[in-house]
Amino acid sequence: MNTRRWQDGVILVLGFLLLVSPVVMQYPELTGIAALNSYVFGFTLMVFAAMALFRPQMWEEWINLVLGIWLLIAPIVLGFRSETDAVASHLLVGLLVVIDTLSIMLPRYTHKAT
Repeated sequence: MNTRRWQDGVILVLGFLLLVSPVVMQYPELTGIAALNSYVFGFTLMVFAAMALFRPQMWEEWINLVLGIWLLIAPIVLGFRSETDAVASHLLVGLLVVIDTLSIMLPRYTHKAT
């Protein structure tokens, strides 16, 4: 797999949006668990998306899928369900990452099955 995909650019932007969301959306605590999760996973998404832009590999898509799923469950697991802005940014970015990643993975795996 060595074809560049536009979806990797989308994930790069989503990672950046998650990274800056604590400041832009004014999370209650810029050093709290929700903000820390945004910083760490926003940066991580950006790193893997940048790697995929230069040399696409299918294993990066699996990592993006796991990261997207983590963002969907993080508010419950980490206990910041009451921080509505943090929950909204995590759910939105997580859902878009999962959809974006599946748009790369599903055609590849369904094509092989036929």
